[in-house]
Amino acid sequence: MFYFKTKRQSFIVVLDVKMDQTLRCVLGFFLLNLIPHGLAQGNRPRVTTTSNWPETFWTETLTLRCEIEGGGDSEWTFGWRRDRTSSSDKYTTDNKYIISQATDSDNGDYECIGRRGSPNSTFTPWSEPFKLTVTPRTPKAELRADSTSIPAGGAVTLTCDVNPPSSGWTYILYRGDHPGTQDDGKNFNGRFSVSKGGVYRCRGVRGEPVYYTYYSDSVTINIILSNRAVVTLQPHWTEIHSGEKITLRCEIEGGDDSEWEYEWETTSSDRSVKQSESFEISATSYSEGEYKCKGKHKTEVLSSTPWSTPITLTVSEQKPKAELKADVTDIPVGGYVTLTCDVSSSSGWQYYFWYRADKSSNPSSINEFSSAGQKRVSKEGLYWCRGARGNPVYYTEDSNTIQLKENTVANKAVVTLHPNWSEIYSKESITLRCEIKDGDDAEWEYEWETSNSFKPPKEKEYSIGPAYTSHSGNYSCKGRKKSDQSPTGWSDPITLTVLSSSPQPVLTVSPLWLSPGDSVTLNCEVKHPSAGWRFYWYEAIPKLSDNSYNSYSYQLLPGSRNGTEKYSFIVHGQTHTAGYVCRAGRGEMNTPYSKPKFVWSGDLPSSASLTVSPERVQHFTSDSVSLECKGNSTQWRVTFQEDSFLADCSLRDTMTGSTCTIEEYRSRNNVYWCESGSGEFSNAVNITKENSDIILVSPVHPVTEGSSVSLSCRLRSSDIVSNVFFYQNNKLIQNDTRKELNISAVSKSDEGFYKCQTSGRESSQSWMSVTVVAVSRLGNPSYLLILMIVGLICGAVLIILLLLLYRCRQSKDSCLIRSIQAESTNQDSATNPAAQHHEYSPPLQGDACHYESIKGPEDTAHDANHSQSHDVTYSLIELKNIGKKGKKPEPDSTIYSDVRLETEDTSVLYSQVSCHNPGKDKKNKGKPTPAITEESVYSEVKPDQ
Repeated sequence: MFYFKTKRQSFIVVLDVKMDQTLRCVLGFFLLNLIPHGLAQGNRPRVTTTSNWPETFWTETLTLRCEIEGGGDSEWTFGWRRDRTSSSDKYTTDNKYIISQATDSDNGDYECIGRRGSPNSTFTPWSEPFKLTVTPRTPKAELRADSTSIPAGGAVTLTCDVNPPSSGWTYILYRGDHPGTQDDGKNFNGRFSVSKGGVYRCRGVRGEPVYYTYYSDSVTINIILSNRAVVTLQPHWTEIHSGEKITLRCEIEGGDDSEWEYEWETTSSDRSVKQSESFEISATSYSEGEYKCKGKHKTEVLSSTPWSTPITLTVSEQKPKAELKADVTDIPVGGYVTLTCDVSSSSGWQYYFWYRADKSSNPSSINEFSSAGQKRVSKEGLYWCRGARGNPVYYTEDSNTIQLKENTVANKAVVTLHPNWSEIYSKESITLRCEIKDGDDAEWEYEWETSNSFKPPKEKEYSIGPAYTSHSGNYSCKGRKKSDQSPTGWSDPITLTVLSSSPQPVLTVSPLWLSPGDSVTLNCEVKHPSAGWRFYWYEAIPKLSDNSYNSYSYQLLPGSRNGTEKYSFIVHGQTHTAGYVCRAGRGEMNTPYSKPKFVWSGDLPSSASLTVSPERVQHFTSDSVSLECKGNSTQWRVTFQEDSFLADCSLRDTMTGSTCTIEEYRSRNNVYWCESGSGEFSNAVNITKENSDIILVSPVHPVTEGSSVSLSCRLRSSDIVSNVFFYQNNKLIQNDTRKELNISAVSKSDEGFYKCQTSGRESSQSWMSVTVVAVSRLGNPSYLLILMIVGLICGAVLIILLLLLYRCRQSKDSCLIRSIQAESTNQDSATNPAAQHHEYSPPLQGDACHYESIKGPEDTAHDANHSQSHDVTYSLIELKNIGKKGKKPEPDSTIYSDVRLETEDTSVLYSQVSCHNPGKDKKNKGKPTPAITEESVYSEVKPDQ
């Protein structure tokens, strides 16, 4: 069997071995004739190009190459054909086929074949066709610039491309008005950075021989200088009127005028703008618009300043008219009137004034002009004015005229308000009164002038009520004598403002969190403060019966029934959570109630309380937190305050019976408290739920002084907490391997903000409150001892009393002031009253009053860890003198005994001493002396509070 394959077909010939040998020879000869010269097995030709780009442009040279797979080029000759129209009869040893200056006639499929050997040649098959398409035009380069202006010291980027897009190009940049020498610019990516001004072109080049694209269009690059152009006006006003002349000038900062040429641009319709340093405009409506300029350097080509900031001219077609005003039209006796002339539509004016005495007289000019537009005049007559500006002078039209009259009456009118409030609210009432100083009411008529649409009657009083916002404005009045109609001047205007609605008071409270017995300060603020307010203060009582959110009834606080003049109010001795509101009133008007404000106590009252589960301040957002109300009520609501927003638990969370449940995955940072159906408030708690990985576990309720407390750190994950840092008021207080902060006996100094830190994470801080509870004095073991000491002191006081009585009877007009200090000589004296020693100071002669100070021993045996305050016990002893026969009775004597004892008893001890006089009183100078049948001595012991 023989296998034969040609380019066009394959043959399989099977020869039977039993076939006649002659037949086999004939068939073999036949097969050999099918292959004229033989085939080169395993060698295949392939057409390639010497360039790396697939497209060919008009007149470009293209070289094709025939490559034989598996054969050396030296052994082969090559033939070519196009579009399979003919077989090659010409073979060359050069494997290249060159198409010079290609045109569209060269389009087609090109194939090559290889031949080897002679005389019996071996041929390869024909190659796969190579398709050639010639683009029927020469490409053109395109040049783009990211900016056409180079800033001072900077550069711009130019980009050169070939259109239509193709590959294999090298780009050349040229600078100059005409294509010329390459300007140091040749690269493969087509991007050039230039820092010189000029006209730039580019083109692309590729291949061998070299093939060029057409030149790109030119791009002009300017250099922007650091000098700055500024447009100025002479005169300097931008609002001008038709017919005025104005000069525009282009000034170059930091440049000599001789070095510059100028260019102007305008948005106006006037195209006669000259390209010079300055030019003059005779204003018309066509001149209106923006003007800007720049300077071009004469010696540096394509170098210029930036464009100036444009200046806008506004041209008014209408000639302006001056306006004249007078503060009053009646000239006071010996006084003057101020005239004001103004051209409100523009600036730069000077003002001239004229007047004439009456309509028949000739106008007279007031020679002086005024740039401020004001003039004081004291002559009666008719006045007007006009404005002038510019060179040549441009005049406005004459103003309106004002007639001024001289007053012959020296009285002055004054407007007063009753009540004297310049700000009132809608529907309030007020009276304006025109009062003439030094004038008899019966002799006057009145005239009013207002800046609003209301015209008061010609009466002394003008009552407004109810007031509306349209009554706002200036009010002035004047009087005119009934006898000769001579007027006063107009009064100074008084401004009345009527506000559209009554104000909403805003209540603030301080402090927000209570310590037991605190005083709470309430401040009620009215948004538009004005005179005459009285403030009323209320306590908010919860109302749960109407099932509305945050419903309260209001009860006047003691001392607030008639209101207070001050906007602040103090509630003394507040111990529990409470809500307050305020309102203000004057006349017949009252403001609405303020929004309720609350002061919170963290202590747990017996009547209503709020408990938290889990019992801590901070919680993860994944925690479910329960707040339960307890107390003597069957109806509850949990209220919370978030910033200034007050809401009911059921508004955000779930309220079931007396329990509020803060659901999972809800952030919170609120204060919560319970309100009962019987109108009571519970303690308040601060609850935070944060989307953090760490929290501080701290007590949610105040901690009683002396009790123990433990604070810890908890992570959201199950990571084991190692070293934990604890902070109080941002100060590190524990840094070791302990995982908890334990305080065995809490004191007031432990109160503050706490936070923890572990594993590089830090919790938020929470406040821990400490409640100080006074220890009962009756339960103090030393109380009996103190009573014994007090008994001894009372005995000593009785002895002193007898001594004083004796001294008083021995000496006339005597006064004894003794200071007795009793000090303990040793520690045993505190427990053994008999061991006490007293030192007595000698008596002082003088008044008949005896003052005695006694200090008792301190209780040194008391526990040093619990310091006691030194209480003061006062003993008041009243003595009455029993006169001798024939002597004038002595005045009553009083002895005050100051006893300082260390005791906790709040009770008051009284001791009464009765003394009987055995004698009878005698008359003195004919006057009977009252009989003293019994003398009483009272000893009052008061604790030092």
